[in-house]
Amino acid sequence: MSYKPFHATVPTNPQVWMEIEIGGKLAGRVTMELFADAVPKTAENFRALCTGEKGFGYAGCPFHRVIPEFMCQGGDFTNGNGTGGKSIYGSKFADESFAGKAGKHFGPGTLSMANAGPNTNGSQFFLCTAPTSWLDGKHVVFGQVLTGFDVVKAMEAVGSRSGTTSQPVRVSACGQV
Repeated sequence: MSYKPFHATVPTNPQVWMEIEIGGKLAGRVTMELFADAVPKTAENFRALCTGEKGFGYAGCPFHRVIPEFMCQGGDFTNGNGTGGKSIYGSKFADESFAGKAGKHFGPGTLSMANAGPNTNGSQFFLCTAPTSWLDGKHVVFGQVLTGFDVVKAMEAVGSRSGTTSQPVRVSACGQV
């Protein structure tokens, strides 16, 4: 399958990676660009959670909700089930911006913050596998998949309409490029 990032890469934006395990086997690496040029605070939160430099982060974290033709959601490294997680700024932080590319879910490869309503960003995020324009202005878009979209599709393949996965999906390792 052919995948191309929607936005032109900005060389000064940070890039991060996640190695993904499906059913206990390494599925591959996903590399993402973080939109620090549009939402620096949101991008920095995700970058630091990928490196683990604050003493906590995404390494070992499950993707607890995977819905085919929609998205793969992870980032709850405290409870592992979608009820937890925290940001590097404390528990939750405000929606930084919906201006420009931060406000538009452009389709497959969109990296966006999961939330429980306005201004409730923590560590949970999702990777879109389809167009999700109804989320525009509700979830802050802060990055895009650069490489490894085939791994995202492999994750999607073990999902279900309810979001439960048929095999465990988790971040086995992660960091900054």
